[in-house]
Amino acid sequence: MNVFADTSVWSLAFRRDKPSRDLRVMALARCLQEGDLVFTTGLVLQELLQGFDGPKARRAILTKLTRLPVIVPTTKDHVQAAELRNTCRRKGTQIGTIDALIAHLCINNGLRLITTDRDFQHVAKQTALSLLV
Repeated sequence: MNVFADTSVWSLAFRRDKPSRDLRVMALARCLQEGDLVFTTGLVLQELLQGFDGPKARRAILTKLTRLPVIVPTTKDHVQAAELRNTCRRKGTQIGTIDALIAHLCINNGLRLITTDRDFQHVAKQTALSLLV
């Protein structure tokens, strides 16, 4: 299975001194243990580094995320993410710019999204976005 873990899940995983009992964090851990491909993008790495302080946290984040395959969005991806955001807005769902890009990257690359952000549940109802858990 190919998945994309949103910043929200990584943040929970990194914040815990002991393993998290959150279903999404456990799903991410299972995917990593079973050798599933877990993708990321530069924005997720940036958000995590901005949200954690200190060299220990920085090392842990860089060690984990730089081993993952990275999706580098193209100009076309940004255009299509804007279209996805506008489509959702017309259907009554507000989605942020970064979330629209993440949703588009998942749809475009056939990835299931692992997230704790409930906004993606609304997006999944209106688009081809597939959620895990």
